[in-house]
Amino acid sequence: MIPNILSIAGSDPSGGAGIQADLKTFAALGCYGMAAITALTAQNTRGVRGLHLPPPEFVGAQIDAIFEDIEVAAVKIGMLGSAAIVETVAARLAAHGPRAVVLDPVLAATSGDPLAASGVEQAMIERLFPLAALVTPNLDEAARLSGLPRARDAAEMRAAAERLHRLGARAVLITGGDSGGHSSDDLYFDGASERIFSAPRVATRNTHGTGCTLSSAIAAYLGLGFALPEAIGAAKAYLTRALEAADELSVGGRHGPLNHFFELWRPTSKA
Repeated sequence: MIPNILSIAGSDPSGGAGIQADLKTFAALGCYGMAAITALTAQNTRGVRGLHLPPPEFVGAQIDAIFEDIEVAAVKIGMLGSAAIVETVAARLAAHGPRAVVLDPVLAATSGDPLAASGVEQAMIERLFPLAALVTPNLDEAARLSGLPRARDAAEMRAAAERLHRLGARAVLITGGDSGGHSSDDLYFDGASERIFSAPRVATRNTHGTGCTLSSAIAAYLGLGFALPEAIGAAKAYLTRALEAADELSVGGRHGPLNHFFELWRPTSKA
């Protein structure tokens, strides 16, 4: 059967990040996507103009509605916005006990605009780290969550990953896509093993939603039955190909989206 994957995240009306990116990723990888919306944003490829958070109890009601009726193979968590929403999401997931949870601790948009209120970091550490099979911060998020300076090399990425593991994360994938250089290197650490997932850096400005896409792809592959390291490797390969095909799209004037459906869409033109 086709696995059902749930995204608990915010909405991006421009379609590049958040639940829109997650649902596209799930569909591209052969999964049925569902979404519990934690935030409404007014944003485009240039930045975030506004943010509206629903009441935490309504976020919880969405999650309950899914689990009470549908078998969920995996969960991806993205933007949560407030500590109260973090608490609600954690409580509902603890009650329902999903098989696999991937936490992408979204704190800011690709543009740099903040997407999380004060207290979200600590609430994530205390309530969501213990529930997640994997936490996938980028370099800035890893620094904020760990309390260490932003990592500049693999050794400092490992130090941040070790700190996050000690804080309760079962496994950590620190993504280095915004570190510069000729390759995009992500560091995995689970307390017993360490691994670098590397891919050539893709020359494109269309990078909106890369973190959302990677974490949702990992959740999809976990739902498909992959072991965690295999899911990360497959998700990294999918993300790279979506970035390589991103310039086939023409969406907005700054950080455009990825081409999630690179295997299905074939650009054509009239003769």
